[in-house]
Amino acid sequence: MANIYDLRRYGRIAFLISAAAIVALFLYFSNGLIKDLSQVERERMQLWADATKELVSATMTSNSSETNIDFLLGIIKSNTTIPVLLIDSEGNILQHRNFNLPVPSDTLGLGAPSDPRNAEYLAMKLKELEASNKEIRIEITPDEVQRLYYDDSTLLRRMSVFPYILVLVMLAFIAVVYFAVLSTKKAEQNKVWVGLSKETAHQLGTPISSLMAWMELLPDMGVDKDTVSEMNKDVNRLSTIASRFSKIGSAPRMETVELNDTIGEAVGYMGTRISGRISLSWHPYAHDIEIKASKALLEWVIENLIKNAVDAMDGKGSIDVTVGTGPINAFVEVADTGKGLSRKNFKTVFNPGYTTKSRGWGLGLTLAKRIIEQYHGGRIFVKQSSPAGTTFRIELPLKLL
Repeated sequence: MANIYDLRRYGRIAFLISAAAIVALFLYFSNGLIKDLSQVERERMQLWADATKELVSATMTSNSSETNIDFLLGIIKSNTTIPVLLIDSEGNILQHRNFNLPVPSDTLGLGAPSDPRNAEYLAMKLKELEASNKEIRIEITPDEVQRLYYDDSTLLRRMSVFPYILVLVMLAFIAVVYFAVLSTKKAEQNKVWVGLSKETAHQLGTPISSLMAWMELLPDMGVDKDTVSEMNKDVNRLSTIASRFSKIGSAPRMETVELNDTIGEAVGYMGTRISGRISLSWHPYAHDIEIKASKALLEWVIENLIKNAVDAMDGKGSIDVTVGTGPINAFVEVADTGKGLSRKNFKTVFNPGYTTKSRGWGLGLTLAKRIIEQYHGGRIFVKQSSPAGTTFRIELPLKLL
């Protein structure tokens, strides 16, 4: 079953790489289009500069025709989108077009601005454009060289931003769909595990009732009392287990419990049912710790962690169970000397069906996570793991006094 989660992880990585490649290609072609538009605007500005030069030359000669002047003026006036500043050789602004002036001009923008606020605004724009490479030199005469500065048009600026806005919209849409599918899948999984738990409790009910009846008859049949007592403990334990399964999916009854006592009972029960080659050590906190919890479910979680630790050690090693407290949380740590987990599986171990054993359903840690996080408002996680062993940590909120 572990391979399923490995494949899922690889599939997620492949999906992210594919999405990143698509976004990169989209941005690449979009930037290419924007560069082409920028080149077109520069060519238009070169034509505008040539028309300005010809217009000045035509007005300086006596044989200029009215048709040529009108044609050149038409080229100049046709620019209604690209902001332009025409500067003389001494740095004075001769013409300006298509700027959003603080005080709107009542002319076509020809000539130096008269309003002081407009002059200040255009001087600021001139400094900005001088720092860019959007400049065209116009040689009117050997002694008179004008400079044409232009900015990106509104269309080009919008086109420059549009690809990134589109990418953000695409990512937001993908994220919404991903989390919607994930939530639906998680809800379906919850229904499956809850149904399975309740059905398990139901199926266990009949044989457990029968065993309890037989336990009443065994003393009369001459069976040793100590043997009957031990058997009775296990039958009661089966009854407790069935009760635990029946509580999955419904809110358990929460009550004030002392954490040391609760964990100690679970450790004591498991201590008599694991191999003698495994050392199970119990380290309670020095003072009482009161929390709101379902005692039966919390004991189940600890038993599951101890069972997993036993399986991880192949029948030999040591397990340490420690209870402690912090400013707002109490904690329980179960540390073993098993073979450890790889870091990539720190979260995967809590997924339904994940198991490294040849037997079992891989539901123990899944149910433990549900019990701790959904019912007790705490969290359970792998604190650390290495080839020398693994430590699981449970954090539970302290009871408010």
